[in-house]
Amino acid sequence: MAEWQAGFSQIDKSVDQCADEIREMRRYLHAHPEPSGEEFRTSAYLVDRISELPGVEYRLGPEGRGLIVDFPRPRARRRLAFRADIDALRLQDEKTVTYRSRESNLMHACGHDAHTAMAWGALKTLAQNCGLFPEDLAFRCLFQPAEETATGAREFIEANALENVEAILALHVDPTLHAGQIGWRHGPLTACAEEFDILLEGVGGHGARPHTTRDPIAAAAQLVQAAYAQIPRGGDARVPLVLSFGVIQGGINPNVIPESVQLRGTIRCPDAAEAKRARQQLREITDATAQACQVHAHFSIAYSVPPVTNDPLLTDRCTASMESLLGPGGLVRIELPSMGGEDFAWYLRHCPGCLLRLGVGTPLQPVHHLHSPKFDINEAALPFGAKALARSLYALAWSETPTT
Repeated sequence: MAEWQAGFSQIDKSVDQCADEIREMRRYLHAHPEPSGEEFRTSAYLVDRISELPGVEYRLGPEGRGLIVDFPRPRARRRLAFRADIDALRLQDEKTVTYRSRESNLMHACGHDAHTAMAWGALKTLAQNCGLFPEDLAFRCLFQPAEETATGAREFIEANALENVEAILALHVDPTLHAGQIGWRHGPLTACAEEFDILLEGVGGHGARPHTTRDPIAAAAQLVQAAYAQIPRGGDARVPLVLSFGVIQGGINPNVIPESVQLRGTIRCPDAAEAKRARQQLREITDATAQACQVHAHFSIAYSVPPVTNDPLLTDRCTASMESLLGPGGLVRIELPSMGGEDFAWYLRHCPGCLLRLGVGTPLQPVHHLHSPKFDINEAALPFGAKALARSLYALAWSETPTT
């Protein structure tokens, strides 16, 4: 990497020159969040900002949400891509900062505002330094919608977003790491994540006469207890698996047994085969409980996302490009995969890739985790993220074989 240091220095200088713009973009997006499937204003804002960059082309994603941005080069035979997600969560922002969300019950609690701003910073750096890169290489940036609902990546794939892409990169903020640190891992980084829906339909009636009903609440209670007791013990004890019920809804009156109860939850496991086994066992427990309680059960999977599996060689080349940027202790090996899901995994079904964790925490300060109503980032991390993306692309551009 020593022979590329001059290029790294030029990249860092360009990012530093637009660092204030990156921060202001992140703050604007944080104040104006949009939920998955409704990212129209965010997309229009990005069109305005990307139109300022020389030599780029773009097209809107499906339904006018998200952008696919290209640096077309006449002699290009190769293409590298990087992704940022743009959607927010339905969550009330409880911070008191000036850039607090202006939308009720909507906020960027997962860092997608930072991802987008850093990717824009990397885009601007590429546009200003295209002479540093081989003439046979083109770049593509995906500003992807609907990551939180795990539908955006597949929408973009169907829109040919990965056409001729030989490798794809992304960052995700991590408040457990400090600004100036980047976490990496070979192989599985996130879990297979599945969201399930269960509807139990019985016969409602008076709470004083349960013998005249078929009580779906009783069935739901038995189902939850059986699932928690049996599913973790039904698989390989060496493989982590998390089953969680997050929604149980049924009834509105304390003296009325309702007609139905809805349960929703998730199954998470870094091993896709084990996740499939757990799903099948949950289906069987649901059917057996329904039969025993004489109610009807409807089981469905709302979505399923495979694990993110980082390409080892690609990951090594990306992290090596950051050693001089981060210094000693800046690169942190992630020992165990996360049980979180990430639809970046769908891209890896089509080409190798690497997802890195960008530290956004502050030493000696409380950690507000992802999806918290108080989540925020140390904005000193933003230039590191833009530099990490641009440096990685530069290193891969000059690698003869960027992936395994």
